Amino acid sequence: MTDDPPFNPALLPAGFVDRLPPEAEAEAAGVETLMRVFAAHGYDRVTPPLLEFETTLLSGSGAAVAAQTFRLMDPDTRRMMALRPDITPQIARIAATRLPDMPRPLRLSYAGPCVLMASNRGEGDRQISQAGVELIGPDGPHADAEIVALAAECLATLQVRGVSFDLTMPALTTALLDAGGFEGHVRGTLMRALDRKDAAAVARHGGDLANVLTRLLHAAGPAHGALAELAAVDLPPAVRALSERLAATVAAIETRVPGIRLTVDPVEFRGWQYHTGVCVSVYAAGQREELGRGGRYLSNDDEPACGITLRPDIILRAAPPLPSRTRIFLPWGTPAEKAAALRAAGYATVSALGPDEDPLAQAALLACTLVVVDGQLVPVDDA
Repeated sequence: MTDDPPFNPALLPAGFVDRLPPEAEAEAAGVETLMRVFAAHGYDRVTPPLLEFETTLLSGSGAAVAAQTFRLMDPDTRRMMALRPDITPQIARIAATRLPDMPRPLRLSYAGPCVLMASNRGEGDRQISQAGVELIGPDGPHADAEIVALAAECLATLQVRGVSFDLTMPALTTALLDAGGFEGHVRGTLMRALDRKDAAAVARHGGDLANVLTRLLHAAGPAHGALAELAAVDLPPAVRALSERLAATVAAIETRVPGIRLTVDPVEFRGWQYHTGVCVSVYAAGQREELGRGGRYLSNDDEPACGITLRPDIILRAAPPLPSRTRIFLPWGTPAEKAAALRAAGYATVSALGPDEDPLAQAALLACTLVVVDGQLVPVDDA
């Protein structure tokens, strides 16, 4: 005898869900919409595996996602394997090891599921979907602008409203702390203060750079105001070069996407472990979660790269519902050529499976709004 409760076959681990109709079809359609936009701009699709050897998946830029990675033993080789929590490191591997001789710039796109050890806030989905692009080879503001422009076009195609792009330069914070000579415990304390946007703590621990860091904390906001404040601050040469690159990227984005809503946070660095240049987070009005994020990094062989990863599941919560196919019930005996013509016209056809079925009852039961009567389409309610 056991005191364990009866097993519920519908029970899933926390953070894992079944996608049911019509949500599953809507997500698939949304992903394919994103992929069509990517393909129209010359991004070739690749499909990395969900599972890789741990040493491969977590090398290079993949080391930054090690804490979010499920691991398991391969019974064949007895080597540790890992489920990907993010596809970007896999694209970096493919570019370096499978496509090293392809002409640059190399444009790659991808879509697929990922599995996380835990969601960002310990709640929500742990199996997520990603769709994105990576632009490998060039290192300039116009390359950074291209990935932002692609994301903007994708969201416009899906009719997402109130979209904004938040730009940051994580390397700027690191360069400032290096210039100030901050090390060890003091550096860690100051980084935590910057992370929390704690201006009082930054003033206490910032030493000679306290005024600069405090001004930059308060500079976050609409792009032009933030960049003007950044330009007015006396910065060390290495930091000034980074701020100028950020400003050049903003200019390139605005040239490519007039009217785009851009904000800048000069000292934001949370969650950008493997990024080396301008980074971007995508938001929409009324949505707490990011719709996507990306930025500049080094591929596995230290080749310059930039990209953006979108979250189709979150995007579709911010977008108007995608139209579903109109369902037509085909009574027994409907000619095959008639059914094929209806499908070619974009309808979904649901066929009777026997002569004794009541067409109207079956049409209503199976959520069909139209039924074929004497070769014509008739609304179920009027038939």
